[in-house]
Amino acid sequence: MTDELRILPLRGIPELEEGDDLAALLGEAAAQAGGFQNDDVLVVAQKAISKVEGRVVDLAGIEPSDRARELAGDTDPRRIEVILREAREVLRARPPLVIAETRHGFVCASAGVDASNAKGPDTLVLLPVDPDASAAALRDAVHRRLGIEIGVVVSDSFGRAWRRGTTDVALGVAGIAAIVDLAGQRDALGYELHATEIAVADEIASAAQLVMGKSDGIPAAIVRGLRLHGEGRGSDLLMPRERDLFR
Repeated sequence: MTDELRILPLRGIPELEEGDDLAALLGEAAAQAGGFQNDDVLVVAQKAISKVEGRVVDLAGIEPSDRARELAGDTDPRRIEVILREAREVLRARPPLVIAETRHGFVCASAGVDASNAKGPDTLVLLPVDPDASAAALRDAVHRRLGIEIGVVVSDSFGRAWRRGTTDVALGVAGIAAIVDLAGQRDALGYELHATEIAVADEIASAAQLVMGKSDGIPAAIVRGLRLHGEGRGSDLLMPRERDLFR
């Protein structure tokens, strides 16, 4: 897939507002890093997408339900109410921790609702309505503006079962494969692989996070050197429920 990999942070992007031209801002930031190249993969933090798409909630307008008050413990029940509204199903709860499945099919803490890097006190950032559509729209906008063919990954931080810490994963994908299926190929010893799928979009998101950070104000990065042409989607990375062995 690559001979040499480079990861370039895109610095100097201002605080984003609803309706901002994200493609233009990212193009300007990329120019400071030498510009986009064909086959680059642009990784953009979900919160950048959500802010320009208006997916920010002010808690002042939220009235918590009885269920939200029950799950809030000693925290703000309005935040729990927003989580419940974003969740398709609450899978586990230990007040105030809520693990939920979102309408997209993601299983994550707080249904992806987050107060960090939001728009100020008492505001929350929600996941994009359709991360794959967001990725595709951004890819198309960059191509119209610059004539460059790139891939796009919309990333967010997720926890992992039975492991400490978070790592970034791909919520939305456009212009690249999301999964590389190695079934039928042989390893270095000649063993034929039967059920090996590589979540390359998740790996790209995690690699980009190394230069983006959580508190550095860098919402995007270029991953350069990959050859992953394809029409993958973030939804490709979701395990269908009928294959969930624990249900």
